[in-house]
Amino acid sequence: MSEKRNIRDHKRRLLAAKYELRRKLYKAFCKDSDLPSDMRDKLRYKLSRLPRNSSFARVRNRCISTGRPRSVYEFFRISRIVFRGLASRGPLMGIKKSSW
Repeated sequence: MSEKRNIRDHKRRLLAAKYELRRKLYKAFCKDSDLPSDMRDKLRYKLSRLPRNSSFARVRNRCISTGRPRSVYEFFRISRIVFRGLASRGPLMGIKKSSW
């Protein structure tokens, strides 16, 4: 199941990167008050016709081993639970779990 979620998230990232420039242009033109209102309405319509998954707001950082969406360390791309286990076993270079 986690693999399916990660694949879906990866597809969203690719789609967001593909439409990033177009989406930013449409948004900038929609906010420009110097343009006529009918032109801004057309651009707003074009913005609404873009795929929903092409927005970066729909991209979620997920753990690459479990697919967990919350408490993911962005640098390692793993969740805190997996990170703790790897730190105690020792495969993470330079990371050691402290115990006292």
